[in-house]
Amino acid sequence: LIKMESSKGNILNFDTGDPFSRDFQSSEGSRGQENLVHVRIQQRNGRKTLTTVQGISQDYDLKKIAKVCKKEFACNGTVVEHPEYGEVIQLQGDQRNNICDFIIKVGLVRKEQVKVHGF
Repeated sequence: LIKMESSKGNILNFDTGDPFSRDFQSSEGSRGQENLVHVRIQQRNGRKTLTTVQGISQDYDLKKIAKVCKKEFACNGTVVEHPEYGEVIQLQGDQRNNICDFIIKVGLVRKEQVKVHGF
């Protein structure tokens, strides 16, 4: 607890941790963004799009998840090794809503752990 006195009033700082530190615990109790699953969309040629899913735990076999998603959504897909994000599932088309509903329904992640990016 840091208390600062100023001429305009008191300023209380209850959160004394460094938010840029790796072991910073936020007020909700979750560790930063490590538990989030990011679902992104990338534009390809013309109307073609690519959906990427990053952040699924390494405890799961991503190739099997991709295989089930391909059958479920009637699209093609693969697992690629991204230099920055690690293993990423790529699916053809705009599958953001489908993949979010699927990974929540199957129980891979909770709803609050999914972050959807894109236009």
